[in-house]
Amino acid sequence: MFKDCKTGGYNLESTYAEGQRLIAIILLIAIAYTCAVLAGRSFRPIGVQKYLGRLTELQRSYRRHSSFWVGLYGQLWVGAMEFWIDLADEFIRLKPSKLPYFQKGLRAMALIQSAL
Repeated sequence: MFKDCKTGGYNLESTYAEGQRLIAIILLIAIAYTCAVLAGRSFRPIGVQKYLGRLTELQRSYRRHSSFWVGLYGQLWVGAMEFWIDLADEFIRLKPSKLPYFQKGLRAMALIQSAL
């Protein structure tokens, strides 16, 4: 019944869910997907997509990453940065000549956090 979901990374057949449990799983997937897409779309106007992934490539006529991917990766990037903040601070101190670039990245992270 849900064979098309296999290609999207969700294999609902292996859950053996029925009734209320199946509805809850599908609803959870829909909510998570919607949250990631909305987050990705909210990043576009503030201009932080270039920090999350390549915007376009020379031979492509369309964007490389979808709003879903950008939203999901943005949340992961902020989470990882919060986890590794001490190591990042130490690295920033080791390369003072790169401070303006680090500051741009930290500003982008702050903008992403505010959009979430």
